[in-house]
Amino acid sequence: MHHAQFAQRAFDTPLMIAPAKALGFLSGLGPRITGQEISFDGAAVTEPELVTARQTARASLIGGDLAQRHDGDDTDAPFPVIDGVAVIAIAGTLVHRGAWIGQSSGLTSYEGLAAQKDAAVSDNAIRGIALEIDSFGGEVAGAFDLADRIRTARAKKPVQTFLAEHALSAGYAQASQADRITLPRTGAAGSIGVITMHTDMSGMLAQKGVAVTLIHAGAKKADGNPYAALLEDIRAGLQAELEDLGTLFAETVAAGRGARMTGDAALATEAAIFRGAAAVEAGLADAVADPRTAFRAFATVSAAQSCQWGCGRNPRPFHHPNPNRR
Repeated sequence: MHHAQFAQRAFDTPLMIAPAKALGFLSGLGPRITGQEISFDGAAVTEPELVTARQTARASLIGGDLAQRHDGDDTDAPFPVIDGVAVIAIAGTLVHRGAWIGQSSGLTSYEGLAAQKDAAVSDNAIRGIALEIDSFGGEVAGAFDLADRIRTARAKKPVQTFLAEHALSAGYAQASQADRITLPRTGAAGSIGVITMHTDMSGMLAQKGVAVTLIHAGAKKADGNPYAALLEDIRAGLQAELEDLGTLFAETVAAGRGARMTGDAALATEAAIFRGAAAVEAGLADAVADPRTAFRAFATVSAAQSCQWGCGRNPRPFHHPNPNRR
């Protein structure tokens, strides 16, 4: 395992990820990266939270008998197509600069998702786009750009989100850009916030008799380094950066949700997580329903709307009659 790469992605960089997931990661891989057990300053995690954080869906709730319902065997589409609807899975940890399409080793890249979205929009045979989401979030880098691209796609084809249980943090940033969000009774949405983790290794190094001297040009070049305690002014700077990113997150949600959740309302959630009907009441989702049933209804409506332009194997491009329609 490439522990250095994991550490680079996880520590001292803004993340949009549910805290339980972040703490679960540290509890599992943290000792392998640092060489000793990790203690948490200002955060606590219980065993039930760790169990929940490690759960990720592997089977499609929408697809079901996917192989039998795929629209033909001659397609090279980078996603499943069910009844004319492209199903794009947003699952696991979301990362920037991943050179693959779909999920790989529990990671899904924003670039791969963008490529799938672009392919679905440009394919005349695709009548709608379904985002099947089960993600606790991921990296800030790339998240908002993908969200903007998903929202733009709504002007050309209907886009709906179906939660396969979780759409948290960066996962919710993507979910919120669809025309409509459906989640199951136990589905969770929200965590509209940003978090970062700083590692103070000075105590461990002192115990081992190791002294690290950083030689640098630029007074702030070594700010936040893991070989010293985090100074208060550096902590304040990091906090200000996270507040700015949190505001951008809320504005992105508001751009996707419109009147259903304003930017102020998104910030007012204080990054809380809402389940089922509570998510609908809070404006984070639109309906509680079985994902397969809701998807079938979406596919039926998309087919009916597409027939306004002519039905067939390769219908004319579908243009959403009103990009803001819910």
